[in-house]
Amino acid sequence: MSLEELEAHVKKLSMRATNAKMNLHDLAEELPTDWQKIPAVAAETYEVFRELIAARNDLKAAKQAAEEA
Repeated sequence: MSLEELEAHVKKLSMRATNAKMNLHDLAEELPTDWQKIPAVAAETYEVFRELIAARNDLKAAKQAAEEA
């Protein structure tokens, strides 16, 4: 993946992470309604943040490699 593609991927994941965070927040505010959804919403939020952190690390490594080249 090129540096530009990595940056776009991180931006997309960042937007997904923000959306997942808000979904989890909204669910928490509405408790005890829909309490059964907590595991699924939390798992989705966890996964998108895991992907985001990995992509940010990849982007950081790519930028460092580009600077060294």
